Amino acid sequence: MISNKNNFSAHTEDELVEPQLNIVLTTDEDDLRPVYISGNFNHWHTQDQNFEMEKIGNGLYHFKFPHDFVYPEELLYKFTKGDWSEVEIDKYGNRTENRVCKQNSGVRKEHVDKWRRNWLPFKPNFLPKVHLISEEFEIPQLNKKRRIWALLPHDYETSQEHYPVMYLQDAQNLFNEKAQYGNWEIDKKLAVMAEYKIGKIIIIAIEHAEQDRIKEYNVGNTILGVGQGKKYIRFITDTLKPFVDKQFRTKPEREFTGIGGSSMGGLVSIFSGLMYPEVYGKLMIFSPSLWVVPKMDFTGIDFSEPDDTKIYLYAGGDESATMVEHVKKFKKSMIKNEFVTNKMKINLSINMLGKHNETYWSDEFPKAIEWLFFNTKDN
Repeated sequence: MISNKNNFSAHTEDELVEPQLNIVLTTDEDDLRPVYISGNFNHWHTQDQNFEMEKIGNGLYHFKFPHDFVYPEELLYKFTKGDWSEVEIDKYGNRTENRVCKQNSGVRKEHVDKWRRNWLPFKPNFLPKVHLISEEFEIPQLNKKRRIWALLPHDYETSQEHYPVMYLQDAQNLFNEKAQYGNWEIDKKLAVMAEYKIGKIIIIAIEHAEQDRIKEYNVGNTILGVGQGKKYIRFITDTLKPFVDKQFRTKPEREFTGIGGSSMGGLVSIFSGLMYPEVYGKLMIFSPSLWVVPKMDFTGIDFSEPDDTKIYLYAGGDESATMVEHVKKFKKSMIKNEFVTNKMKINLSINMLGKHNETYWSDEFPKAIEWLFFNTKDN
């Protein structure tokens, strides 16, 4: 981020002569969120601190490329407010094409009419294909049956691609408009991600067990008593995943396989990764119920294959008195684990205004998917 605000402000744009490229951005919609430049020079990373613009006035931003910056033949870029849910759009709410610049010095003036908010609006033709795998999928480990869904990329039927897979808990609250407590709107978020070509993924959504939800997500003997979590995890790993890999065009390797959820669904997803690190290389953990296992020591857990494991960890500051403290402690204990030193990446996202509900998990979902599966830059 540049620091010569006074130098820039002291001159008119015509008087500014610099050996490096300067970008001056004006926007009709302004707020307190920072503006970043995302492009082919930083793997399209949307929150790269090295390419954060400096706000020098109301609706006015400036960025000067470093003197040692290596310019590509064509500089392709977009402006964002921190991720693709808050990227620039035109005055009609439509996606804008990549900006193109071939100069490597002087001043380039740009303008943004509007900014996308919370991944809306979306285009229906990019919505994933919602496929009901079964109304009564057999769970032999629990002697039960369960409704399970697959959300396939919008062009799955016309493509020959193979895709990474994310297994998510609590399907009732992921894309159901009639859900009692709201839903994550993952179908709409995936539509915008597809429109922006961020990446395509298959989501396997497993409905919870209603009155037995806590029991199935509870692993071992905890504050909540003896749970069935280990059997549930074995079901996903030993029964459901082989079926999915046979039924759909997946990338079955661990680096393309993730598991995730929120609250107790987040907790059982943590244990899934701990029990089967050779299967799950990506964990998406939102507001996990770590209070259930207050004495759990994660520093001594032996990972057989921790290489390239990525964990996206989220917590809201307005969820409970201990939520943020617990997730910070969890991250610290995982990093200190002697078996995973320098072999695991953890992205901790904290929204101090975040509450324990679907609205905040919905906002975090596309950020997590992008970081876990489609962001190749270390950060």
